[in-house]
Amino acid sequence: MRFRWQLALRDSAAIDALCRSLPISDLVAQCLVNRGHREPEAADQFLQPRLNHLADPFLLPNMDRAVDRLLQAREADELVVIFGDYDVDGVTSTTILLDAMPRLGWRVESYLPNRMDEGYGLGRDALENCLEQHAVGLLLAVDCGSTSVESIAWLQEQGIDTLVFDHHQVPENAPAAHALVNPQLGDRFQELCSAGLAFKLAHALVKRGRDNNERAALDYDVRQLLDLVALGTIADLVPLTDENRILSSTGLPRLSGTGRPGLVALKEVAQCRREIGAYEVGFQLGPRLNAAGRLETATEALELLVEQDPAKARSLAGNLDEHNTERRAIERRIVEHIINDLRERFDPEQDFAIVQGDADWHIGVVGIVASRVSKEFYRPAFVIGGEGDEWRGSGRSIEGFDLAAALRECDDLLLKHGGHAMAAGLSIKPDQVSAFRERLNGIVRREIQPDQLIPPLRLDAEVTLDQVSMGTIDALDRLRPFGQGNPSVQVVVKSLQIAGRPRAIGKEENHLRFSVRSRGVSANAIWWNGADKPLPQGNFDLACVPEINEYRGERSVQLKVLDWRDA
Repeated sequence: MRFRWQLALRDSAAIDALCRSLPISDLVAQCLVNRGHREPEAADQFLQPRLNHLADPFLLPNMDRAVDRLLQAREADELVVIFGDYDVDGVTSTTILLDAMPRLGWRVESYLPNRMDEGYGLGRDALENCLEQHAVGLLLAVDCGSTSVESIAWLQEQGIDTLVFDHHQVPENAPAAHALVNPQLGDRFQELCSAGLAFKLAHALVKRGRDNNERAALDYDVRQLLDLVALGTIADLVPLTDENRILSSTGLPRLSGTGRPGLVALKEVAQCRREIGAYEVGFQLGPRLNAAGRLETATEALELLVEQDPAKARSLAGNLDEHNTERRAIERRIVEHIINDLRERFDPEQDFAIVQGDADWHIGVVGIVASRVSKEFYRPAFVIGGEGDEWRGSGRSIEGFDLAAALRECDDLLLKHGGHAMAAGLSIKPDQVSAFRERLNGIVRREIQPDQLIPPLRLDAEVTLDQVSMGTIDALDRLRPFGQGNPSVQVVVKSLQIAGRPRAIGKEENHLRFSVRSRGVSANAIWWNGADKPLPQGNFDLACVPEINEYRGERSVQLKVLDWRDA
């Protein structure tokens, strides 16, 4: 797939001002300006994120009301049941509160819904099962509940108050929770996921307790939660900006050195390196924690995170590793089926959205499959599976198209729906899938311009090969962690030629390694999954990510190939 190159305009005045004020290079300054950090103070805070830059948790909508109700519950010795979700964000959110609240004096238990039997969020079946298993005094929903109007009304009829800590979009007819703590209701903290919100709640409880001179609050250090916060934040693919940058930057070192037996065991089975970064969370730890909830129930993932016995933790981590292997096999079969089918009949002039459904597809992996399909064809994509008269699906979008808003336009075709602009879920009757496909296709056709259906490739700067040194790359590392909202540095290296003979590498020889040169300078390049891609014949410009390759104790510059064009 070729890309729509978008080279950032150079603002020399802003770049020069940053270079005069801060000890940074021209390229680092340009990357900061490209990411919206034009003023020296803001740029310095970005480069040096500190916990004391976090805002007061009581600035979150309805936080004070939620804390007041929790204090009332503690005074009355009510059991607070934390109702979570089965993804990494939901499981880490639940773990954060199971860690903090008992130490601060609350009686707390938890409940995670079963994806297969109970579906997503505060569904009626899940709530009835929760109430059967726990003597609920107060329900605290994390990572779900923002759209659960009927379920929360039903809980009220049972005499149970509900607190909702969630970051998903809130409908106009918001649920009548006792307190709905959601950044979408305000104008701050928009980047936070539910792990961040759980941390904010823990911080608020500690702050209120210290105001009241409570010994437990004075002794409790919320920083011990940051390993979980970083894990949930990065795995949930929320923007790593503002408070999320602080939480992930300070949390990743704690995750690297964590003493939690469950996380230690998980890192061992995932064969993580000693230093944990965004890659390890996104591709090694997160998928294994997600695997249990995708195939059955997320209970094992939660048990792992709270387990204190190293031997039991190793056993649980091994089980999650096996679930992940099984999940990948199921996912691979469905992806191959869909992509092979679409390649035969996909019409880029007519197919503006992709909706694929089959009763045999495992609903636990449809979100991952939708992501792969959307990336392959660069279209908003829904993949739907299930059995009986209600199928469930998950969708992934492309830049510029709001999936959650589109689903609202399809409300009459759907049983349930909700989510974000970029990711959403739904329930649908099988006989409505074709109508939904046609409706969604029309919405995308109306809302998206043709050039938006070509994937953008954002490039920070044009550089020459002699400017891409190890010192340059080390300096760019100050921008880490990279992720949503803070992408890895991508540059155009001008006027290159291929030196020597490219060679295919990897078990399946599907990657390509080659050397490039320019004006007497050379460097290695790696093109992942590029062995079957055409290479330039003469002078060319290379869009790439400059990185350090470490092999057998030696470090060298490596260019990760994104795309190329004739010079």
